[in-house]
Amino acid sequence: MKDRLIEIGYAAGWRLVRALPLPAARWLFRAGADRAYRKNGPGTQRLRRNLAQVVPDMPDSLVRDGLRSYARYWMEAFRLPSQSKEQFLAGFQLGPEGELAAAIAAGKGVVLALPHLANWDAAAAWVVSNGWPLATVAERLKPEGVFRQFVAYRENLGMEVIPLNGGARAPLDVLTERLEQGWPVALLGDRDLSRSGVEVTFFGGRTRMPAGPAILAIRTGAPLYAADLWFTETRTVGVLRRIIPPEQGPLDVRVKQTTQALADAYAKGIAEHPQDWHMLQRLWL
Repeated sequence: MKDRLIEIGYAAGWRLVRALPLPAARWLFRAGADRAYRKNGPGTQRLRRNLAQVVPDMPDSLVRDGLRSYARYWMEAFRLPSQSKEQFLAGFQLGPEGELAAAIAAGKGVVLALPHLANWDAAAAWVVSNGWPLATVAERLKPEGVFRQFVAYRENLGMEVIPLNGGARAPLDVLTERLEQGWPVALLGDRDLSRSGVEVTFFGGRTRMPAGPAILAIRTGAPLYAADLWFTETRTVGVLRRIIPPEQGPLDVRVKQTTQALADAYAKGIAEHPQDWHMLQRLWL
């Protein structure tokens, strides 16, 4: 019964938030973020600890701003399915201009690794709206009905969504195939979901990050980029940072070095706009 109520709640969110005028939706989600800040529940406390690792002598107002940014992500996510291709293209801006298009045109595919920053779904919708196919991986959420809703949501935006586990084929095999077909592949890369990720140094502490982006780039020769995203008043903005894996040495060492380079690139972007980093889960070991 509880799982069914959660499913109904998400379905209602996708429908009702799209029906609200944008100013009303913004007010509602901002008020919800401020209420979460005042209640100071476990998620808020975890965000505070994570941000304190990023910003020494952090003002507590950064936690409030981080919750507002996270609420903005959800508000925009609920409204994305009702937007047009023109709105997707206007709602995201990527630099350096033309670099992604040139990389895709080269035909080797592209690996896009990104942290939980700003609105990554808006970035994905922008990619698809440019006429490029896009594959990604989704964590299998519970209850199953919520997972199916998230898969349908991202598929409706134009992505191919591969389940992290429980699928017919291993995700790395499918993603390798897509890269060999010239597709861009987008992967969230700042939190390991397998508990067997690569240990890296991140903002002075130890954590694990998924090996997938590094393995795919090394296996296929596809160019690898760390994507940095942040919110402006009107849109999500992104910048790509090229990561070049080492060509020599044992595979495990090359994967570790590449994943550390990604972690360093993520840290650069997060440090510049920490309020848009939506990490409400435990990260550091």
